[in-house]
Amino acid sequence: MEKTDITTARKSLKSMTIKELKAYAAEIRDKIIQNAYNNGGHLASNLGVVELTLALHYVFDIPKDKLIFDVGHQCYTHKLLTGREERFSTMRKGGGISGFPSREESEADAFIAGHAGTAIAAGLGYCAARDRLGEDYEVVSVVGDGALMNGLSLEALVSSAEKPKNFIVVLNDNGMSISKNTSGLYAMLSHMTVGGGYEKFKRAIKKVFGDSFVTRGLIAVRNFLKRILSHHTYLDYIGLKYVGAVDGHDLKKLIATLVRVKRTEQPVLLHVTTKKGKGYKNAEEEAERFHGVSKNFEDSVNAYSSALGEELAAAADEDERIFAITAAMKYGTGLKIFEDKHKDRFADVGICEEYAATFAAGLAVAGLKPVAAVYSTFLQRAYDEILHDVCLQNLGVVFCLDRAGAVGADGCTHQGLYDLSYLCTMPNMSVYAPRNTEELRKLLRFALQKNAPAAIRYPSGYEECNVAGDKNAPPEKWEYLTPKGEIYVLAVGPRMLNRALQAAAKNKKLCVVNARSVRPLDTALLDEIAEKPVVTMEENVLSGGFGEQVLGYYAARGVRARVRNMAFATGAVRHASVEEQLENNCLTAERLLEIAAEFERAGVES
Repeated sequence: MEKTDITTARKSLKSMTIKELKAYAAEIRDKIIQNAYNNGGHLASNLGVVELTLALHYVFDIPKDKLIFDVGHQCYTHKLLTGREERFSTMRKGGGISGFPSREESEADAFIAGHAGTAIAAGLGYCAARDRLGEDYEVVSVVGDGALMNGLSLEALVSSAEKPKNFIVVLNDNGMSISKNTSGLYAMLSHMTVGGGYEKFKRAIKKVFGDSFVTRGLIAVRNFLKRILSHHTYLDYIGLKYVGAVDGHDLKKLIATLVRVKRTEQPVLLHVTTKKGKGYKNAEEEAERFHGVSKNFEDSVNAYSSALGEELAAAADEDERIFAITAAMKYGTGLKIFEDKHKDRFADVGICEEYAATFAAGLAVAGLKPVAAVYSTFLQRAYDEILHDVCLQNLGVVFCLDRAGAVGADGCTHQGLYDLSYLCTMPNMSVYAPRNTEELRKLLRFALQKNAPAAIRYPSGYEECNVAGDKNAPPEKWEYLTPKGEIYVLAVGPRMLNRALQAAAKNKKLCVVNARSVRPLDTALLDEIAEKPVVTMEENVLSGGFGEQVLGYYAARGVRARVRNMAFATGAVRHASVEEQLENNCLTAERLLEIAAEFERAGVES
């Protein structure tokens, strides 16, 4: 993708007065609201950082200075300020700009940011490289209050007692329970820490008293007062100077503070308070609902999430050992339903998927039945905890993987296309893919009784496969959804099953099988069809996925099976509609019919 030229936009912004910047902020908000209404996207978070982003671009020299967002869903204003205004209406559409920072898109996007916790670590990496290469630029990492609690953020913060110069962490605090120091004296001292007055004061003292006990004593008094008054003294021990809290919607104060911070060259944590949804009443009042919206601001429909919440809550009515966990996604995963009924058996651990997995392991080893509901893309972050803490101990933890498969407009950072590949390699782990919400409910009940690691993966949206099947078949057995034929299509999940059924309606030689148990495989059925051509279909990367497991099973038995795999060649799938993503990767009924024709030409008996 051709990168944008941001020179003109930068020059225009830096010539504005505060009054003009305020008017521009209002204009930007209107554009964000209209674009989210037309295309869907992240609304409340972007409305909350309009002034902050304007101030950062006003004070710093981007792209020379590096602006790194933590969780890039707050980057819409940044995109408008960096030469992408004309393409803004294409955001999240096929061929359009991404809803997240993209280095392919613009040199102003310093780092990819689809998952949380990365900005501080990446910023420190930038600083180390800059200093090693003798270069000169500022590094600013913008971190949300939730992302600050992510393990990677905390690891980066405590990695050293000294932080590099010209490094600024902007804490965008829009509602976490961080203590806010309202002391006027502390505000003054905080201002002095990075203000020119304090530096001049230190130099004057040293000029008069030299490096004597008087100089050290005066500075020590100032530090002592600050520590007494501050709730943030721990930051001194990790090499950051605390500045704040600053109203994130007051452009004049924001710009003045950023200018002072930049001038000192010190490593700083700037605490900025903002309001999610600022400027749009509905988003201000219901920030959770308007965090991510669908086109026309309709509620995002996910039949599977709702079914999970309802069924898990019902199961918990019957079994007091059931405990539900999510990582800052109780609405998206459907667990708000569970929380409302069983608050004492529910935990939202924040943006901490690794903790969620090991916390679940602790619950299981102590006798409870934990269910962790996480988006597929985010569960990747907990790979080692699932393997080491859950699977090696063979603990009864159920992982429910929402948004598995293609995810549409969120694009490459959020695709749920890896879970089958890594989960199916883990000891003791079972993996299931229901074809509709009814089967999800049954598989959840089954997994809760296994007392062993299990994962259930299902897509976003509401597409289900509701053709009649064998309701009495055990969960770990596959089912024929069409009469037996000459070419067998083993499809995983509702989208693949529906496309396979579309093909089978046109070619009666195709037999569609619901391969709902990805691990363990239904080896009895595989043995039964070993002499027939087989096609596998899955919303997962080809490497290590369901299709390769089928091939591996036949190879291990010495069977020269005729197997063709239909899957994503790569998980780096750009933003577009789900339908476009499936078509672009040949996961269609038409492609299946072509493969069937190739088998027939190769000698399939009629």
